[in-house]
Formats: sequence, C-alpha cells, structure tokens
Amino acid sequence: MEIPAVNLKAIVFVHWLLTIWGCMASWLPSSYAWGNFTVLALAVWAIVQRDSVDAVLMFLVGMVMTMLMDIIHFGIFYPLADNLTDRTRDTFRFSVGMAILSLLLKPVSCFFVYQMYRERGGDYNVNFGFPGVSRNRDAYQSIDQQDQPLGPANPFGQ
Repeated sequence: MEIPAVNLKAIVFVHWLLTIWGCMASWLPSSYAWGNFTVLALAVWAIVQRDSVDAVLMFLVGMVMTMLMDIIHFGIFYPLADNLTDRTRDTFRFSVGMAILSLLLKPVSCFFVYQMYRERGGDYNVNFGFPGVSRNRDAYQSIDQQDQPLGPANPFGQ
C-alpha cells in the first residue's frame, strides 16, 4: 500500500486555520499562539526551499514540540465554563474544539512531513545505541590472507 502524497501547503493551511480558531476565545495564553505560528513559519520556510532537508526537519521537530506544549497548555489553562454567557459559551466551545482538533491532527501531519523529509533526502534513523547483529560479511578480511608490504620491512635500513 502506497502512502498518498499530501501537499505541505495544505498541512500549513489547515493548522493555520485551526490555530486561528483555537485562539478566538482567548482562553489560551499568548505562548500557544507564538509557538504554533512560529512552527508554521518554519513550514513556510520548508515550502519556499523545496530541496532543504533542514527546513522540513525543523518543521517536524517543531510540530512534535507543539504537540507536547499544546497538551500542557490545555491541562493548565482550561477554564471552567460555569460563569460564561450563552454566546460566550458557544464561542468558547468552538475555540476549544478547534484547538483540540489541531492537536489531534498533528500526529497525522507529522507522519506526512516525515515522508516529505525522507523524499528530500533525509535519512534519520532512530538508533538507541543497542548493537545489532548483521549477516553481511563483505567488509571482513580473512585472517588467512595477509597483505604483503610493498616496501622493505625496515624503511630506515640501508
């Protein structure tokens, strides 16, 4: 099964729109908007420089970091909606829904951005430092065949 190609511009547009709507009711601090819009600026950099591996990698790392920060923001700053009027309550619910939808779509976006990173030539392999077993023995040299030195054994001998 082949992974469908998703345009980076579509990912940026969707997250930009959801971030705008998430900030509408002003229940989130300004750090939420600054973090998400900064990552979207990195995405614009990745759009402009089509062959840059660094731009896509920084956008990917930024998306992962904003996922963590969004969870922290929602946990700390989610207010109780007891003292809201009906009109304010509807705006608040819409804003919260869009911010949560943005958070839920970020892992999917990260998957597609990682595929773009691989297409642009990025080859970051996750290695936890555990030694692996390899059956490829082409790089080994046999003990039975020793190379003969080209010059004399004693280079300073006369």
